[in-house]
Amino acid sequence: MTLRFPLYLRIWFAVVIGVAVLTLAAGWLVHQMAEDQQPQPRDVIIRNEAGEVLGQARTRPVRVPGQGVEFQVAMNSGNVVTVQLPPRPRAPGEPPPPPRGPWGRGSTPFLLMLSIVGLAVAIATYPIIRRLTQRLEDLRRGVERWGEGDLSARVHESGNDEVAFLARRFNHAAQRVELLVRSHKSLLANASHELRSPLARIRMGLELMEGPPSETQRREMLRNIGELDQLIEEILLASRLDARETDIGTFEPVDLTGLAAEECARVDADLEAGPGEADVQGVAKLLRRAIRNLLENARRYSSGPVEVEIRRDGTQAVLRVCDRGPGVPPEQRERIFEPFYRLPGASEREGGVGLGLALVRSIALRHHGSVHCEAREGGGACFVLRLPAGAGAAAAVRPA
Repeated sequence: MTLRFPLYLRIWFAVVIGVAVLTLAAGWLVHQMAEDQQPQPRDVIIRNEAGEVLGQARTRPVRVPGQGVEFQVAMNSGNVVTVQLPPRPRAPGEPPPPPRGPWGRGSTPFLLMLSIVGLAVAIATYPIIRRLTQRLEDLRRGVERWGEGDLSARVHESGNDEVAFLARRFNHAAQRVELLVRSHKSLLANASHELRSPLARIRMGLELMEGPPSETQRREMLRNIGELDQLIEEILLASRLDARETDIGTFEPVDLTGLAAEECARVDADLEAGPGEADVQGVAKLLRRAIRNLLENARRYSSGPVEVEIRRDGTQAVLRVCDRGPGVPPEQRERIFEPFYRLPGASEREGGVGLGLALVRSIALRHHGSVHCEAREGGGACFVLRLPAGAGAAAAVRPA
């Protein structure tokens, strides 16, 4: 079984070992310098009064604490004589010189100082390293919790370094995955509910049917089958738009005004095109679907004519679809873009399966645009679709 050390201990040990190596290197350097400062051998000659050499030797002086320096000299007679040079007399009040250690004078305080510095570095770096690795451990625990299925797990964001950036990116990714999984669960749950309603009506109609179906029964069954077909188509389209890696088509220059004119002519809506080109880069089929869904939603709830306005606003093409319906309460203006969400009091008999506006938002996002709802002056609601304007040539505008 291999030993497993936490990251903070490994970093701390690396710092302590580094300080220890630095201390040993500094001590070795001081030792070398002390050796270089050792007294060099000297020639000592002893003569008598007549100048005759009584003895001579080349010897290294030996320092004797409190007695000065001594030289050992071999005499011609065979005896060894000790020549002593007493220490320099100190001035009054002058402190004695520090003792000379094995690594030079004052080596003991120096080694003590290195030891204190090493200990101080080891103590000071521990909380810093522990704080850094504690955030890494928090990130690891958050990733483990998230990987075990707790998609709401998040990590604490603190600081402004790489660890904090990694924590923020993880939280952002975890939030997106959680929202995606939640939306898929909601899509499946609501789709199963929406599919049951027309199927139940068809089943009940078949059970009550006696003999050949009447024209009313036939129209009702065809309406329910059409509703099923529309629901399945919109669910598949919503799934494709939510999957970022799925190819949604070829982006090309699209005349937004031309698409709006065709769709307005189909539902008898009024179109007003402002000055400037309204070309965008996108998938024409999806942009047409977005405009159609906005028009059908306005026709479903409007008690008057539906008005469409297209204009160029800087680098964006803006399409506004306005109606004279009951309007949308401010607190519901974001929720209406959720899949299968209907305003309180809305009936299934009014048409639609609750995916139209959700598809509009998904299409806008895949085209790097946005859509929102706002109140219309005089009553009603306006849905505003904003898309980045392209540089392609505008097609001819067909009248509504």
